[in-house]
Amino acid sequence: MDYKKTSASYTTITRDVDTFDSKTGNIYESVIIATRRANQISVEMKQELNSKLEEFASFNDNLEEVFENREQIEISKFYERLPKPTLIALAEFEDDKIYFRNPDKDQKQNK
Repeated sequence: MDYKKTSASYTTITRDVDTFDSKTGNIYESVIIATRRANQISVEMKQELNSKLEEFASFNDNLEEVFENREQIEISKFYERLPKPTLIALAEFEDDKIYFRNPDKDQKQNK
């Protein structure tokens, strides 16, 4: 996923509870959905960051390496400036970009 193009805010904003639970009918279910998506985003971002930082991995330390790590520092700063995974997940949930289903509800409806 391209996190540069996300519509998520960089700071926490107040959300209307009535609109937040309108998609599921249950505020707790809405929170669980957003939480699970935030965990997925967090894992993706961490894997992406680690793969980019592995390019700079060195097994011997020397003084020259300190000056060469500016690219590594810039990559780390970029990821620190991104919106937090929770904010990205909430924005996706509000924009209907998350597919979710509840197997328990599906079973009750089929009976």
